Amino acid sequence: MDFIDLTLSKTQRKTPTVIHKHYQIHRIRHFYMRKVKYTQQNYHDRLTQILTDFPKLDHLSRLPTIDPNTRTLLLCGYPNVGKSSFINKVTRADVEVQPYAFTTKSLFVGHMDYRYLRWQVVDTPGILDHPLEDRNTIEMQAITALAHLRAAVLYVMDVSEQCGHSLEEQVELFRNIKPLFANKPLIIVANKCDVKRIAELPEESQKIFEAFEAEGFSVIETSTLTEEGVIQVKTEACDRLLAHRVDTKMKGNKVNEVLNRLHLAMPTKRDNKERLPFIPEGAVARKKRMEVDTPKRKLERDIELEMGDDYILDLQKYWDLMNASEKYDKIPEIWEGHNILDYIDPEIMKKLEELEKEEELREAAGEYDSEPESEDEEMMEIRRLAKKIREKKKLKILQSKEKDVHGPRMPRTAKKVQRKVLEKEMTDLGLDMTNKDDAHYVRRSRSTTRKRKRDESETPKSVARSRSCSRTPRDVSGLRDEKMVKKVKTMAKKAQKKMNRLGRKGEADRHIFDLKPKHLLAGKRKSANISAEPKFTGNHFSHGPVEWEGTNPPS
Repeated sequence: MDFIDLTLSKTQRKTPTVIHKHYQIHRIRHFYMRKVKYTQQNYHDRLTQILTDFPKLDHLSRLPTIDPNTRTLLLCGYPNVGKSSFINKVTRADVEVQPYAFTTKSLFVGHMDYRYLRWQVVDTPGILDHPLEDRNTIEMQAITALAHLRAAVLYVMDVSEQCGHSLEEQVELFRNIKPLFANKPLIIVANKCDVKRIAELPEESQKIFEAFEAEGFSVIETSTLTEEGVIQVKTEACDRLLAHRVDTKMKGNKVNEVLNRLHLAMPTKRDNKERLPFIPEGAVARKKRMEVDTPKRKLERDIELEMGDDYILDLQKYWDLMNASEKYDKIPEIWEGHNILDYIDPEIMKKLEELEKEEELREAAGEYDSEPESEDEEMMEIRRLAKKIREKKKLKILQSKEKDVHGPRMPRTAKKVQRKVLEKEMTDLGLDMTNKDDAHYVRRSRSTTRKRKRDESETPKSVARSRSCSRTPRDVSGLRDEKMVKKVKTMAKKAQKKMNRLGRKGEADRHIFDLKPKHLLAGKRKSANISAEPKFTGNHFSHGPVEWEGTNPPS
């Protein structure tokens, strides 16, 4: 209520509060709509601020993504009974496992495949046996998952009591949370059978599990250390959940609509004659020919299954070497600072020399020369033409090299040298540098600074000659005469007017959207001068027959 009072009080202070009797209906509507919209915005701002300043809980950010509609197996029980070890065995999850209670502080999800279907396994934190209101946040995650997920429940119990809780306490917890298992497949997993089995327990403890079986609950002994019974629990839980989902759908209302559209055709026998399967004689003979007396070669996969954890992949035993004892010799890459691959064949250079000598002898004997008798006249003509082409190409290359097209070029690193510096250096070397005003380097330097006078060119006599001297301007190109040029320029100016007007417009420019606002020119008018200046009386403005409230007139 305080939140509502504060918001409405602010709305009352920030919006107009007086409605006069001469107000028209549209103005009264606008009066109240302004209050409603202001209140709406005020609510939004206040709630946004509350949500922004609300403290975030760390454990909520670590919750995984759980699909409530997919096939799910849910693990629950006392802390340190082996739930995390079970999920690590049946899924690809990697949940931390430690020998103390409450190692798992939040929900963990692992995924697996069964019967070509995707399954998710949820590992919940441990639950202690005390009232619901006394349970902490970690335990409430498990309770929430049990209450809201449609899954097959695996209640894990520690038969050896190494978790620190007796069987009676674990059974009592099972009785307390049993209402959460309603309408869900349930399997009781008696874990740690490698330490103690059910048959080794006292008769009173054995009667506990017998009572479970009498109530219709499946009890399976497992060991996550030796993996005994783990696959059996997984298979039975998945099968029971699939059957439960099918039964649930069959009991629904939608199944009748689907069954009406399905028709199962059952073929009927045309007679009572028994027809055995027929296998052609050729297929039987081919199968017999494929059968051999030699024993089947044992594959690496078969060896791996036989040896189990002791199996080590060894591919060097299949190497085909001249000396079988060298299969497991270690070959170094670098030996005494040299690459060992360079010395695999020490006689490689000697063999290379012999090969080169052999090639020289073959060339000298003319083994690679072609016999002239074997070539016909056409081939000889082609060879003569190719020879002439090569000779002519060489001559052209020589002629192009002799031509001095570009003249001498200064290197890029050359710098400009002043005349005084050049003459001083030449004088120091013993050359007479007096009276050198007409030297070539002086004339060259003058030509770069002194501009050549341009001679006045004669006016071309023909139109064709004048057009060839310069390019036609772009604004005249393609136009027929002066009249068309003038018309094109006028059209361009008109097209540019709107762009120039918009280009001068800015954000701060005053713009009147409606030159004749309806609230000033419509409605009943009193006998007053419309063009009169607005009058200010206290907190009230008036402009002719139109009035408004507040400190600012409407725009």
